[in-house]
Amino acid sequence: MRQLLCLLVATVTALPALAEQKGPLVVVLDPGHGGPPPHDGAHGARGRHEKAIALQVAQKTRQMLEQQGATVILTRDSDEHVPLADRVRIANEAGADVFVSIHCNAMETREDRKVTRGVETYFLSPDPTDAEAKMLAQLENGGPEAVPLPKANDAVTGILNDLALGQARNDSAALAQIVQQHMVRGTTSPSRGVRQAPFLVLSGTRMPSVLVEIGFISHPREGRLLVGDKYQAKVARALASGVTDFAERVLARRLIAQAKPPASAEPPRVQAASPVASPSGTR
Repeated sequence: MRQLLCLLVATVTALPALAEQKGPLVVVLDPGHGGPPPHDGAHGARGRHEKAIALQVAQKTRQMLEQQGATVILTRDSDEHVPLADRVRIANEAGADVFVSIHCNAMETREDRKVTRGVETYFLSPDPTDAEAKMLAQLENGGPEAVPLPKANDAVTGILNDLALGQARNDSAALAQIVQQHMVRGTTSPSRGVRQAPFLVLSGTRMPSVLVEIGFISHPREGRLLVGDKYQAKVARALASGVTDFAERVLARRLIAQAKPPASAEPPRVQAASPVASPSGTR
């Protein structure tokens, strides 16, 4: 009992120092596509463009997250083409805790356009969930442009990089689940589930990363909703709450877990508590 009480006191005492060192949550939002064709993404009826909707939603999400104290960076803040490799670089150089790429979905045939709607969230995997996920990844990847992972200078660095990426991949699956839950709850749009695919924009990020298809721009009703400020605010609120929920449920818990002093024969001393590094362990 004495050990437990000392451990709790040590953890609570360490939290202010941990929070001070960690600083605010850093989120990189990636509005999909941008710029002239063929980089402008999917099109819907009445001149609806994926690139415009993605940017508008990202800007609204940034505002909501900043109101909660987060530091938010957009990979683009205007109608410009940003290569996939640059989007990855922006996230890594920012030391982001979370990366969210925002996109709109679309169907090709008239029949599918009439009936297919809903939201889905992807995390990175070399093995796509199904043929549809594979095709979507190919479309979003935009061709043969590659996003190489950073090369390690030595064997030890390589091992550490592999461990960091492994943790980021595990956390990405959790982030996808949480974001999808908030998206479905916040928009009441049908859930198309959490899926996996080899998206290049996720392949080089060194933090928990997901790609969210916020709806079908090709669907008659959902397409109209996606261009409206009111619905975009719902989407942004859902994305923001999903990110903060993930930070509290996954990142913050790991921070506290890392703050616990190692088990020893003697009761830990409160004075021995010391700050630790970034909660995600992915930087």
